[in-house]
Amino acid sequence: MKIWIVGGMLFLLAQNVMAAETAKVHYPEIERVEDAIKIIKTFTTIPETGIPPTLLRNACGIAIFPDAFRVGFILGGNYGRGVLSIRNRRNQWTNPVFITMAGGSIGWQIGAQSADIILVFKTRKSIDEITAGKYTLGADASVAIGPVGRQAAADTDTRFQAEIYSYSRTRGLFAGVSIQGAAIDIDYDAIVGFYHNSKIGARYIFNTPNITAPPVAAEFRKTLSDQTQ
Repeated sequence: MKIWIVGGMLFLLAQNVMAAETAKVHYPEIERVEDAIKIIKTFTTIPETGIPPTLLRNACGIAIFPDAFRVGFILGGNYGRGVLSIRNRRNQWTNPVFITMAGGSIGWQIGAQSADIILVFKTRKSIDEITAGKYTLGADASVAIGPVGRQAAADTDTRFQAEIYSYSRTRGLFAGVSIQGAAIDIDYDAIVGFYHNSKIGARYIFNTPNITAPPVAAEFRKTLSDQTQ
């Protein structure tokens, strides 16, 4: 009898270990989406110091880089892993595509900082170029420091003429940030880890609303929809 009990306990332990290992394999991608959701929910929390609602309502795409790292000492640089979503033909936000950002700028600067970086895309042109290959902010499209708050939007750029607006978020507040020369790439390894499919890419994800994905993807879409209406 004791042998059966011990055997059963070992079997349950083995199952728990396997489940834990499986969770570890896919945890980074799920965590990245969960972090992006938290950032999205702050878009309209403080309208006076947030991304202008008008810009969000007319956005074609949004890229979010949680906890991106920026460093500076004579030469500045930044690196982040993020997610990108676009509005499809039905005006619905798509499941996340995983991306990376890396680049630098030249200037006299000292210090290091970790911050959330958000890019708001006004047109599909830039997004199409990102899915086609490496894309450089500032070289392949105009990138402007994003205006903050409703009044700032009206005073600074009422028609939002730039293709991309860039923001950083620290301590819950948004601020426009300059990101020139940073390259954006599709993170194919993360796509495989999240969707469990090595044969799909960014375009497939954008064009396939019913793609099989972890439950957090649906929460991601809903949160974007709720915060950009």
